[in-house]
Amino acid sequence: MSNEAPKVLDLGAGTGLLSSYIAKKYPKASLTLIDLSSGMLDIARSRFQHNSDVQFFAEDYCKFEYKEKYDLVISSLSIHHLSDSEKKELYQRISSILNDNGVFINADQVLGHTTFLESLYKSDWNNYIEHSGLAADAISAARERTKLDKMSTLQQQLDWLHESGFVDVDCVYKYYNFVVLYARKG
Repeated sequence: MSNEAPKVLDLGAGTGLLSSYIAKKYPKASLTLIDLSSGMLDIARSRFQHNSDVQFFAEDYCKFEYKEKYDLVISSLSIHHLSDSEKKELYQRISSILNDNGVFINADQVLGHTTFLESLYKSDWNNYIEHSGLAADAISAARERTKLDKMSTLQQQLDWLHESGFVDVDCVYKYYNFVVLYARKG
């Protein structure tokens, strides 16, 4: 990104970890963090206590009334909780609030596009979680959280981004079902 002071929107920002990486790379950036959980945003507020150019909104980013345009929209491990129609609508909305040549980056989980691949992805995740060193109750809680997932395939999401008017749409990283999607507004 050529802009040294980009306007950045973080959807499903949680504790602000991803935004903190952006702030390190672009110290003059202005950040807007949106998350449903005010508790998570309290942690983000603490993380950014010395940065006055950060706004926090404890709201639903699908229903939020955006009044600004952004140079970069980011999201991590959040959008997979939306239905297919909500994802499509959100991608259109992101396109509408990005400045020309603005970028959307989404680090998230996808559904395997075949039954075999989905079982492979689940097997990898189960193996990882079982050997993570987490306590049994934490593993159980992680498994319970997966019931909230409404994942879509990688190809579906790439298509929806194209349909929303993005160019240079690609999956720039993939490890089993974890992907990083990139899309630029033309």
